[in-house]
Amino acid sequence: MSIFTINTMGMYIPRRLFLTKGMGKHKEKLTSFEMALRDAGIAGLNLVRVSSIVPPACKLISKAEGLKRVLPGQIVFVVLSENTSNEPHRLIAASVGLAIPKNEQQHGYLSEHHSFGQSEKVAGDYAEDLAAYMLATILGVDFDPNKSYDAKKEVWKISGHVVTTRNITQSATCDKKGLWTTVLAAAVFLD
Repeated sequence: MSIFTINTMGMYIPRRLFLTKGMGKHKEKLTSFEMALRDAGIAGLNLVRVSSIVPPACKLISKAEGLKRVLPGQIVFVVLSENTSNEPHRLIAASVGLAIPKNEQQHGYLSEHHSFGQSEKVAGDYAEDLAAYMLATILGVDFDPNKSYDAKKEVWKISGHVVTTRNITQSATCDKKGLWTTVLAAAVFLD
């Protein structure tokens, strides 16, 4: 099972990605992270963090479909946002925003955002705006996320460019007794 396609220049390019999120609590910080990975369905994979580019023609698939395409121990590339705290009652969030242009010959963007005190919606909207802003800059569009964002739509029209945006966000209120709480959001690249 190949993770990537080899293009004409001999480079590996992912063809699919899926979004996932998770939350975990435990007395040990590392174990709370493991529990969040389990909740997200990706604990059995070897994760390699990468930066924020969605390759041209990379198709967004469902988490269920993506998990069918991986094997335990497989190395996968991810854009991962995580946040952790053991401060009682602290609100934490982790989010990945996604912006994909209509033109499949152009690349898209992913953004990572993690925060304290933001709701899931606020953190998710921010990450989505950030990804769209980064894409707008390469499309040559003057983009103001405060004026252009419509939370009820997944497709923006940016100066004639149709851009699909979304986010995956996990928030949690930390345990009242001081257990470590970890939240994460991820975009997982696949064949």
